[in-house]
Amino acid sequence: MTTRIAIAQMTSGTDSAVNAAALSNHVEAAATGGAKMLFTPEMSGILDRNTARLFANARGEEDDVALAAAREAARKAGIWVALGSLALRDARYADRLVNRSLVIDDKGEIRARYDKMHLFDVEAAPGEYYRESASFVAGAGVALAETPVGTLGLAICYDVRFPRLFDALSGAGAQVIALPAAFTRPTGRAHWHTLLRARAIETASFVVAAAQTGEHEDGRSTYGHSLVIDPWGDILLDAGEEPGLHFVEIDLERIADVRRRIPVLQHRRDIAAP
Repeated sequence: MTTRIAIAQMTSGTDSAVNAAALSNHVEAAATGGAKMLFTPEMSGILDRNTARLFANARGEEDDVALAAAREAARKAGIWVALGSLALRDARYADRLVNRSLVIDDKGEIRARYDKMHLFDVEAAPGEYYRESASFVAGAGVALAETPVGTLGLAICYDVRFPRLFDALSGAGAQVIALPAAFTRPTGRAHWHTLLRARAIETASFVVAAAQTGEHEDGRSTYGHSLVIDPWGDILLDAGEEPGLHFVEIDLERIADVRRRIPVLQHRRDIAAP
């Protein structure tokens, strides 16, 4: 039996209210299109490399306009939302934010939270530097939620390069793994498809990767190509580079079939360091 999901590919900017309105529209359109769950990209609420401006606009969960809009839209439309991530204040940290993914049910309630574990401190291309740890605190631990599309595991963007997280998610029962992203163009061209297909194959799970795309107000460029990949590694959706809403049918029976043919989860072994 198949389940219809929606994937929003976005070009988020620096105005939270504008991004919140876009989220609401995507939620409504996803429900109208018959989807049981909508997946959105990393930093759906605000995408801003200007640290001072980002901190000035960041709010906690109780005050964030994008989160409030997504919850209200989910409640009205009766649809679940995997809200890719938001830059949020957390009372535990005075000087940095969290990059948090949230799962919202069809009543508008938050069912799961995950703070990005691996922070993007890299030189993506000559002269193109990112230091996410200057603005964000790394999360710890895995997060899963029972949803209309099965047991959903959460990861964010740069996490895709760290297979142990995906081993932990699939070992904990994940059938579908959400990997919202704002991949750079150089790293996207080089690694995006390969890494995501590898994670799907290794875990014998569906991977749903909603992505940011295009030229953003803060000056960055993102790769797009939101992907949905099945447990065999087949690409069910490649959204290309234009923003928009896409629909895909996924069949959880495909997971059992692939895991029966190649039982990678059963064959895993703990490997001690030398």
